[in-house]
Amino acid sequence: MMIARWHVMAKFGHKQEVIDLLKEWNSTIGAQTDVDMSKARVLSGSVGSKEAMIVSELEIADLAELGSFFDKIAAVQPHKDWGRKLSDLVVSGSSYWDVYRVVP
Repeated sequence: MMIARWHVMAKFGHKQEVIDLLKEWNSTIGAQTDVDMSKARVLSGSVGSKEAMIVSELEIADLAELGSFFDKIAAVQPHKDWGRKLSDLVVSGSSYWDVYRVVP
């Protein structure tokens, strides 16, 4: 099992809007993939992290599942529209993925 995290930095004053859009994405667009979105979480920066950092966390089986996930969301038109809405609320160039293996 692995944990994939997508990080994005909210522009000042737009943190809650970014959180709301990520939750909306999980329930609408993410639900159209094979990833179990019931285990998805949205995290917000607090102590030891930048306060504007928002993280979307997914539980995946392996990198192949993540690759399939990327392929599926790329083909969903609402994902493209959602991305345009989000782009107004986040710091350009701040997004990145990291993936962790869960140690049994």
